[in-house]
Amino acid sequence: MARPDATVGQVLLARIEAQAAVLAGLDDAVRADEPDAVHRMRVACRRLRSALRTYRRLFAAGATDELVAELRWLAAALGRARDREVLAERLAARARELPAECGPERVAVELERWGGAEYRRIRPEVVAALDSSRRRALAAGLAGLLAAPPLRRRARRPAVPELSRIAAREQRRTGRRVRAALAAGPEDRDRALHEARKAAKRARYAGETAAPAVGGAADRYVERMKAVQEVLGEHQDAAVAAAALAGQAATSGEAFAYGVLYGGQLAAAEAARDRLPAVWARASRHRLVRFG
Repeated sequence: MARPDATVGQVLLARIEAQAAVLAGLDDAVRADEPDAVHRMRVACRRLRSALRTYRRLFAAGATDELVAELRWLAAALGRARDREVLAERLAARARELPAECGPERVAVELERWGGAEYRRIRPEVVAALDSSRRRALAAGLAGLLAAPPLRRRARRPAVPELSRIAAREQRRTGRRVRAALAAGPEDRDRALHEARKAAKRARYAGETAAPAVGGAADRYVERMKAVQEVLGEHQDAAVAAAALAGQAATSGEAFAYGVLYGGQLAAAEAARDRLPAVWARASRHRLVRFG
């Protein structure tokens, strides 16, 4: 727990320092292609970017804009290969659940080969990003921010009430996007649900930042926002998988099996949408952001 007299600026800098250390410590593991290393580095990028964006009013105007942009770039470079790998694993697992007449093992092996080829094709981009001058500049920028934080006077405010206020703001933002997604028509629904997912993730990370100063109240907030993020993530994964299957079916000799898999992903997306209102109802309660 942070000291009772901690300022919101101190809590924020502790979060940035911790995640910057995670990011720096993963370079060798990512180059060595160790299991889960790319995912962990990508999450560290997202947590850092979220902290800099969510708490940007604590910094001098424009002081963190370049860091935010470079963290977005690195996360995207890391994500392309990882996303293909995870997608192929998801689809191969579903393929092995197909009825025997669909040739489940044959289809699963085909999907694994496709995923492996895509990973090998994109993997050099990851190493190139780590070896780039942009990556070195990002590390230097984070170090510089921590060495001489460009904090405004409001960063000296007591941590708990300010963290509570910010968590409430992120809860409201997420609520607006969830409601917009639930009201969207079929042509706009996937995009709107994806935007709601990003808002829920940002709210979750705001709660994680607050947790050292707040404790259990922030942990409950994180848990509820994570549940929203996860159900929206299930929808996103199913939508992306369905689109990939539609594309792959045209070049595969297993059109029927791909069609069955496609239908299954559409059903998974619908099931996630159906669960969203109940999950959001638990995350939208006003008392959830009463940290003080």
